[in-house]
Amino acid sequence: MSENSPLPRAAIVGIAGSTLSAEERRLFAETQPLGFILFARNVIDKMQVKALVDDLRSTVEHNAPILIDQEGGRVQRLKPPVWRQAPPSKVFGDLAGRDIEAGRRAARLNALLIGRELAELGIDVDCAPVVDVPVDGAHDIIGDRAFSHSPSLVADLGRSVLDGFLAAGVVPMIKHIPGHGRARVDSHESLPVVEADAATLERSDFIPFMELADAPMAMTAHIVYTALDAKHPATLSSVVITQLIRKSMGFKGFLVSDDLSMKALSGSFAEKTHAALQAGCDAVLHCNGRMDEMTEVLAAATPLSHAGFERLERAYAMLSVSDETASPADLEALFANA
Repeated sequence: MSENSPLPRAAIVGIAGSTLSAEERRLFAETQPLGFILFARNVIDKMQVKALVDDLRSTVEHNAPILIDQEGGRVQRLKPPVWRQAPPSKVFGDLAGRDIEAGRRAARLNALLIGRELAELGIDVDCAPVVDVPVDGAHDIIGDRAFSHSPSLVADLGRSVLDGFLAAGVVPMIKHIPGHGRARVDSHESLPVVEADAATLERSDFIPFMELADAPMAMTAHIVYTALDAKHPATLSSVVITQLIRKSMGFKGFLVSDDLSMKALSGSFAEKTHAALQAGCDAVLHCNGRMDEMTEVLAAATPLSHAGFERLERAYAMLSVSDETASPADLEALFANA
């Protein structure tokens, strides 16, 4: 990808199955989406995933980012017995509560191990870590995907995970900015409305995102924060993205919407695509692989902006691949000895 060549459309999309259909291949060649995201429905074994990743990249005229949600715990698209079952994030927060240094080392090592599995397949972006801060009474959609109820510990372990992924050659994506931990409903099913005042949010929910504002990438939250913008969810709010995420938090990385097919967002896919990009997302995400929806998203998506291109380039420039030895046994030892 070069700034002097035509830039791809600012959309990242999924596919229906474990191989590309002729219809998907034609659509991607014609529309040039920025990248692709994989789910459990797309994976069988290592050889198949490698072939699919190569095939996806061959459909477009740039080195497309390939994304996946490989957090560990209940959000893990690459599953045993082919791939290692990684622990949920809460396990590392619990370890850090007993031994902070062991928690940091374990979180980094786990990310390094996950990242190396992804890099082996050609997957170069992991939509992790979750750095939301759960609060009592919130929906359990975040739950053990979060490190801790302590904002400072979430930020601390989030930093360790970022370091581990970057050392593996995989770009991490913090989520769900500016914070999903207070939501009382699942944004996959309906739109959460958070009515906490700005001071409360700044003391808790926002802290990890502010402390990790130098992260290479972030994913937005489909949540209305009435103290900030009572009319629009963060993904579609120029106030939240421009004034809070970019200005107050100081996030300078590549910003991707959460999945446009989630039920939290209303309107047509063209409307949602336009609104997210106009609000300030660098790219939109569409995950379910439905051809009709994906076609509408790609038709509505504008080319990646030059500012977005520069942020994407900076994200990849942060990679610092390490040749250090690491194994699951090393991770187990950290837990056993703490």
